[in-house]
Amino acid sequence: MDRMELHKINIELDEESNSGESTEDNYTGVGDPEKTTISSQFVGDESESQKFLTNGFLGKKKLEDYKDEYHPGDTSFGMSAFNLSNAIMGSGILGLSYAMANTGIILFIILMFSVAIMSLYSIHLLLKTAKEGGSLIYEKLGEKAFGWPGKISAFICLTMQNIGAMSSYLFIIKYELPEVIRSFLGLQENSGEWYLNGNYLVLFVSVGVILPLSLLKNLGYLGYTSGFSLTCMVFFLSVVIYKKYQIPCPLPVLDNDLGNWSYNNTTVPVHVVMLPNDSVNSGVNFMMESTHSRYSSFEETKDQHQSGVQYEAHSEDNDKCQAKYFVFNSRTAYTIPILAFAFVCHPEVLPIYSELKNRSRKRMQNVSNVSITGMLVMYLLAALFGYLTFYGEVEDELLHTYTRVYTFDTLLLMVRFAVLVAVTLTVPIVLFPIRTSVSTLLFSKRPFSWIRHFLIAAVILALNNLLVIFVPSIKDIFGFIGASAATMLIFILPAAFYLRIVKKEPLKSPQKIGALVFLIVGVIFMIGSMTLIILDWVYNSPGSKPH
Repeated sequence: MDRMELHKINIELDEESNSGESTEDNYTGVGDPEKTTISSQFVGDESESQKFLTNGFLGKKKLEDYKDEYHPGDTSFGMSAFNLSNAIMGSGILGLSYAMANTGIILFIILMFSVAIMSLYSIHLLLKTAKEGGSLIYEKLGEKAFGWPGKISAFICLTMQNIGAMSSYLFIIKYELPEVIRSFLGLQENSGEWYLNGNYLVLFVSVGVILPLSLLKNLGYLGYTSGFSLTCMVFFLSVVIYKKYQIPCPLPVLDNDLGNWSYNNTTVPVHVVMLPNDSVNSGVNFMMESTHSRYSSFEETKDQHQSGVQYEAHSEDNDKCQAKYFVFNSRTAYTIPILAFAFVCHPEVLPIYSELKNRSRKRMQNVSNVSITGMLVMYLLAALFGYLTFYGEVEDELLHTYTRVYTFDTLLLMVRFAVLVAVTLTVPIVLFPIRTSVSTLLFSKRPFSWIRHFLIAAVILALNNLLVIFVPSIKDIFGFIGASAATMLIFILPAAFYLRIVKKEPLKSPQKIGALVFLIVGVIFMIGSMTLIILDWVYNSPGSKPH
């Protein structure tokens, strides 16, 4: 059956329908998710469309019930790739240099490629399961596979994973935005004004930017903001590469008695500023003076140090500035979850697929291939140049490492602001699947409503803001939940749904064996990740260490 025949069916259904509903009233995955997505994903693939039409669904309901199911997606390939890439990127790129420092360059590259391939395989399983199951909604696939328990499991995993991701992004806004504003204003300390209060700022950003973008009817409209978000991250990557050749190694050492940097017998005056306790950079922050004053005062500060304590370059500095290719230490195991979760985008795959123009499984797989390949290249470059800048001195958040050298650097301030913009524009992408899950679970039999569309988004965003403002330690809790939920979404659920729903392949086929192995790997990975997090809580809790 070709598209002309589908178009004729659509026209006939429109003429026969007396419901008076407009196609504008249906929203893929929200109004009546099962009805809307049961076949629309197959438009553009002749064999898949024919399979749907002969699958018996039309005989179960009135023809007019399906008048909107042939409405094709209208989001282009490029916009879909932007949205999926933005969902992948998030803020995970900031921690990859730390991961490389604890695995070594070669081991990191091996692990990164392995995780990217596994993520693509997982998406392949998910798309194939969606085709056989006749639905583009995670909860519906869970229901078809395991009934009500499968539906609830999918809902819990997807919701908790995305709420955890949203909370982490809002935490970044809460802690980073006040410091960026303070630095742009040239203030050496937080003077307490309302515009330097992270709680107020995260509320303003949520209401003024995130909520309006979250009210768009279709996810495809966010392709433009996703493209801009990715541009910000490309700018971040460019500056990371540029700063590799600007920052010396080993890093300057602070002379606490004299308040100066000392580097290879060269002293540089600095300002020591105490940041407030609620800052993400709590502790001592060093604001380096301008390059001109730094060098003009060199001879004077050198004379002052003749009678003071001189810092010599230690012999181990040479080791600190040498790249390592294989590293195994107590933190190596912790980097594996970082790499795995860097490619979590599965909650967004099906919503993006449902709005893809000329939908077909092959076309959506190509969108995934382009997005994950592009993010893989960006991840590798950011991790490599960030690591080669600081080597073993790199912190678990790359931007914080730069503040050890200087904070009043205009280029780095622009980078921090660009990362904030990118994180802010990612939140609506993450919110969409949560709203779809809630609508599917509670309002699957009701038509699309703008009021409900708005209220669900507002409630989700309000709850996340309350968590960020009043529960500072929520990141640890969601770290544990994320470790389990993300693993479920990447490994366990796609493989389990595939094994259960896809009946035409025998259990001993290579496809089913591969899915089974993937499922087992996911279970092992989840147990290992959760065990590491629990051990970290036990051994690094304040009561477990001597004072």
